[in-house]
Order: sequence, then structure tokens, then C-alpha cells
Amino acid sequence: MFLIVIVLFYSCKEKTTSNTTFYKSSNSAFNYQGRTEIIKDSCKVLISSAASVEFFAKGNTINLLLQSGNNTHNYAVITLNGKYLNRYKISSDSITKIFLELPIDKTNKIGVFKATEAASGDLFFYGVEAEEINPIINDRKCFIEFIGDSVTCGAAADTSDVPCNAGEYLDQHNAYLAFGPRVARDLNLNFMLSSVSGIGIYRNWNDENIEEPIMPQVYENLYLNLDDSKKYDFSIKPDIVNICLGTNDLSYGDGVKPRLLFNREKFVENYISFVEIVYSYYPNTKIVLMNSPMIGGKTNLLLMDCLKEVQNFYAEKNKSIQLFELDSVYNNGCTTHPNINEHEAIAQKLAPFYENILNN
Repeated sequence: MFLIVIVLFYSCKEKTTSNTTFYKSSNSAFNYQGRTEIIKDSCKVLISSAASVEFFAKGNTINLLLQSGNNTHNYAVITLNGKYLNRYKISSDSITKIFLELPIDKTNKIGVFKATEAASGDLFFYGVEAEEINPIINDRKCFIEFIGDSVTCGAAADTSDVPCNAGEYLDQHNAYLAFGPRVARDLNLNFMLSSVSGIGIYRNWNDENIEEPIMPQVYENLYLNLDDSKKYDFSIKPDIVNICLGTNDLSYGDGVKPRLLFNREKFVENYISFVEIVYSYYPNTKIVLMNSPMIGGKTNLLLMDCLKEVQNFYAEKNKSIQLFELDSVYNNGCTTHPNINEHEAIAQKLAPFYENILNN
């Protein structure tokens, strides 16, 4: 696979100017964020939702070289000088070259963000063809990590290209416009998403943790799956960790596959154990437990009671965990998920809350 990719790269014809240079993904000017991995110094894999690369570029034009690592296609969001340009469909059978015209006589900030989640397959970033690139100045002093399920992934939210109930599951993903990255941009924070669609604390959307792993089983692995041969290094310590899980534990599944009654004790026990994992890597982080944007009524009351049990358990250990409860249900996207406008509304509620935490 790797050799085939290289051949495709050198056989591609690009739209560019004569004075451009190819800068490989390993160039020190590229600033990566999220879960990523370098492959043989030839490309960088953007793994997790909204994993990104940012840099400055000079010149009139630039070519971005990307490829999907799954069997069909993937998506990347491109930003120019902090403004959203588009969500681009990335091919798997050849390298996709995204040509951008840049403002003349200006240093331009370019951002490439994976729009989909780790389970949707890799997004390969090979580098850029540009007149000149330079590292960005990262003046963001704080870092926040968002742990969650499909909501945190920004799944089923964006129907700008493919409507609901059409295409593939990843076709409505837009992690860049999910509530977490929006909060981070609003507060000028570095961020990372560690999220998997359908996943829960002790069971998943349609599985009792028999065939599919739960978050405590995949969180420490780089690719957020059961492959423990590649671990995430946890070298960057977040100031805040937001955990938004419980939607799938409390779900009724597809109504076809057998579903056991919700086990409150097991949910709380696993949640406490998972928070302990987070603290083991980030002993000084501030943890926030958040309810689900998709759950309301009595089910939300049950979820909040469970989260309070987790909070009280750690309060007895002199560890302060905060709770954040959304006061509305957001489910106007595909399959009752929040849509991109609702993600913005959620972020607007969360941003002041986190700003207060960071200032105290």
C-alpha cells in the first residue's frame, strides 16, 4: 500500500506555479494537533476527529496533498487565515490535490482538519507545494481535551453535501464544526478530540460490550481501537478534560438486537474507573462531566444522578470534578444528533463556563 501511494504521488499533475517547492509533512514548519502518527517520514496520519496541521504560507497559490486511508473516501476541512473555506472530499485511490489561491503579498495561515473520526479511517497528509512555508506562532496558552461519542465527533451534523439517510455514515461528519473545537476557537485554546461514535462507558449503542470495545478499553490506544501495539503518549497535559459519555449506555439499541436494562451501578463503577485512568495521565487537570445533548426528561435526570455519584466519589478524595448540564435537547441533525447550528448553540453555552474555570 505504501509503495503504491508513493507512485501515485509522483504521477499526479498539479496546478501550481513554477517557483513552488514541495515541503514534506515532516517539515518542522508544520504544527500538528490531535492524535497523529508519522509514517516513514513520507506522510503524517491525521487519526482523531479534528486532528490538524497548521502553518504559514507565502506566495499566490498552494497545493495541499491529501489521501484517504480507508477503502472509499474521507473528508478534510480547510481554513484560510482562520476562516472556514470548505469541507473537501478526499479520495482513497489517488492523492487529492487541493489548490488554493492565496491573498497576494501576504503571509497566510493554512489549516487542515480531519472532518471525520478515527473509526472512519486515516487521513494522510503528505505535505504542500508552496513558494515558502513557515511555522505558526502558537500563542494559545491552555489546552482542552474533549472525550466522547458521536456527538463529540460532530457526526450526523453536516448535510451540506449529502442529506440524511443517504451516502455513508462519515458523509455527514464535520468535527471542525462540533461543539468542542468551537469552544476551543472561541477561547483561543489548543484542543484534541478523543471520541468514537456509538461508544459508552460500560456498553455501546447496540452492544453490551460483547463484540465492540467501550471507551475505557480504547482511550489509551493511539487509534482509539483495540490495537494496543500503538499507544497514545499523553505528553501534552490538558488544563481541562471534558467528558461527554452516557448517550449510548442509556440507549435502547436498534430494537432488534437484545438489550439489557440499564445497569446504573455498572455505569457509575466504570465511569469512576475511567476518570481514574484520565487522572493517571493528567493528575492536575480539571475534569468536567457533561450530560448528553441528545437526552432529555427522566433519562437525563438518571444520567445526571449518575454523574453526581461520580462527582461525590472524587469529592471524598479531595478531587473537585465539575458538572455541566445542558438545559435543552439538541437533536435536529441526522438520527437525532445535533446539527451544526445546534453545535454552535451548545458551544455558546459552554464557552463562558470554561472561561470561568480557566480564570479561577
